[in-house]
Amino acid sequence: MSDCLFCKIIAGEIPSNKVYEDELCLAFYDIDPQAPTHFLVIPKAHIGSVAEVDGDNAAVVAHIFEVIARQTKKLGLDSYRVVSNIGVQAGQSVPHLHFHVLAGRDMTWPPG
Repeated sequence: MSDCLFCKIIAGEIPSNKVYEDELCLAFYDIDPQAPTHFLVIPKAHIGSVAEVDGDNAAVVAHIFEVIARQTKKLGLDSYRVVSNIGVQAGQSVPHLHFHVLAGRDMTWPPG
């Protein structure tokens, strides 16, 4: 999707501070961190949000969660939160599926 911010990051048109990359996904630090550790993990294929996950693309979501598990272990994180906002009212600012991984501070419940 040519006007998608995250697609531009994947294409290398916009720089990012990468945490991890493979053929299916990219992880990079958030430019406006909400916790001492805050990175995003996104699929390289454009999927609008969790609402668009289906049988054809669910495997990439499972892969993303494997990547989150590996990267949090690599970073020494034993407690963290994974968040995905769906829709504007829920706080989704970029219409490309992404998972926030936040750690390093107490997380309140309920959120926001």
